Amino acid sequence: MRLLRSTDLALRVLMRLAVAGESTPTTRDVAAGMDVPYTHLAKVVAELQHRGLLDARRGRGGGLTLTERGRTASVGAVARAFEGDGDVVDCEGPTPCPLNSACRLRGALRRAQEAFFASLDPITVADIVAEPTGALLLGISRGPAGHA
Repeated sequence: MRLLRSTDLALRVLMRLAVAGESTPTTRDVAAGMDVPYTHLAKVVAELQHRGLLDARRGRGGGLTLTERGRTASVGAVARAFEGDGDVVDCEGPTPCPLNSACRLRGALRRAQEAFFASLDPITVADIVAEPTGALLLGISRGPAGHA
């Protein structure tokens, strides 16, 4: 299974903020550090904020901070939220599958998709930034000049 780009970005933003300590990077800082377009990341940050996983403050002294809910969030729940509840394959697309009314593959793929998410359910954001990942994330987020 391949995750949507927004799911990948959401998980990486949460990971980045989980190791931020007292720093409050801006969305632009995080986008630059992750080498992704600001506009894409801003949409992801807005959704994470809407779900209560991070706080985003504007202006002087503003920036992004991970909430306690974000720190303890299930990776599976975050992935489900960003992936949505669509099927793995589009059986109803512009050219509907002729097997659609009696297909057993669709159900099997749905169960496999749920098993994938279920395997991520017990893992929290805090778990995925434990050492040695946390130290590596800190090094990456500081960039080549050593700045956060």
